[in-house]
Amino acid sequence: MPQDISALGKITKEVCYATDSSGKYVTELSSGWDVKINALDVAWEDIAKRTEIAKQKVINKEASPLLFFMEYRLMDISILSDYSGYWKWQIKRHMKPEVFNRLSDKRLQKYADAFNVQVEDLKTMTVHEA
Repeated sequence: MPQDISALGKITKEVCYATDSSGKYVTELSSGWDVKINALDVAWEDIAKRTEIAKQKVINKEASPLLFFMEYRLMDISILSDYSGYWKWQIKRHMKPEVFNRLSDKRLQKYADAFNVQVEDLKTMTVHEA
């Protein structure tokens, strides 16, 4: 059973199936596997790049902060719709900076709650993580 230490290995262990000495399948705990660790690292690097691209689009006024937080929180429009209660077409409209900037704090609060941030943080793309 692979026991390569990963970032998650300090927090949790993964249940894997392995064969014992008699060839029967049993469950074992694994703290990680180099191949999987590398794949996850590549995925997280991709997410970081997408988040940075989204942030730049907001700075360039090509998109509203919703795009940044959707990338940061690994959401798409369908998921954000479910969390916020807004229709998908409304979210697409709110992703335009000129429309987003006219939204009331009451409307923005729904998005802030969905992203687990304050309204002011939503407007400024500020992330407070522990």
